[in-house]
Amino acid sequence: MPRLMLSDEHWPKLREILLHESIYNKRDLRTTVEGMLYRMRVGCPWRDLPKAFGNWSKVYKRFNAWSASGKWVKVLEVLEVLMTDPDMEWVFIDGSYAKAHQHSAGAASTQDQAIGKSRAGNTSKIHLAVDACGLPIAFDVTAGQTNDCSQAALSQSTSRRKRLRPVEAFPGGGFSI
Repeated sequence: MPRLMLSDEHWPKLREILLHESIYNKRDLRTTVEGMLYRMRVGCPWRDLPKAFGNWSKVYKRFNAWSASGKWVKVLEVLEVLMTDPDMEWVFIDGSYAKAHQHSAGAASTQDQAIGKSRAGNTSKIHLAVDACGLPIAFDVTAGQTNDCSQAALSQSTSRRKRLRPVEAFPGGGFSI
């Protein structure tokens, strides 16, 4: 089984918050949350999620629903608070492109869809900030043509507590701050 990201002392506290957010305590809830965190850490396609985390489509559907309703952001905020001794000396920031389907853009919408034009066509870019242990701190989805330098403040803006501000941020390869 892949290494877990949630300790046994953090899980009961997180479970209470999930129940408060109307995320019910099904028997596979912990493995589902672990699967979501694992995928964010390693960046694998959903279909390549290890079987130890359950059916990939179930994990994906829950992640998609929680992201759309704003619950996943709250889960990440709770994890930030629960980490009593995070290694915030270094923060690593990197972005990854996700190609959007040709029919994904063009419909009238009042919400920002985070779809932009780049050489590869319609793309979105996922920016992720992790601490020195690889635990996700924050993420942002922007249009595909957004450069990584503009998201370097992601690590600074996500932590509301001054003691958790990183000493130094390390952006992904290909650019410097």
